[in-house]
Amino acid sequence: MAAFNKFNQFVKDMATKVHNLNSDTLKILLTDVAPVATNAVKADLTEISAGNGYTAGGSAAAFVSGNQSSGTYKLILSPVVFTASGGSIAQFRYAVLYNDTPTSPADPLIGWYDYGAEINITNGNIFTVSIDQTNGVFTFA
Repeated sequence: MAAFNKFNQFVKDMATKVHNLNSDTLKILLTDVAPVATNAVKADLTEISAGNGYTAGGSAAAFVSGNQSSGTYKLILSPVVFTASGGSIAQFRYAVLYNDTPTSPADPLIGWYDYGAEINITNGNIFTVSIDQTNGVFTFA
């Protein structure tokens, strides 16, 4: 499984109530351009082209649970599946988690997964962004 990396701005955004992780619409988008920790919003990224089963803006990562226990919050989201249809989905290496709900700032970034090499999903095949259902996307302590 690819390691999760957080964007620096996400920490500030949590402190200033930009995110409600239990109810906002969180999405995963795909990119072949390396994100950097200083990116702050979706517009800072170069998303792959829409088509052949990939929709601009990516796909929703459905909320499963967000619970606090003994001062530690754990966010669990459903895995996100991309299916190539009518051709191949554009090549990518990174899957980026962002919040699609806020309008100011619009589409703030949360974190990304680096798969270590480009991924190609050919017609009829799937790729799943596997989100750890035991340990969650991340924990805050």
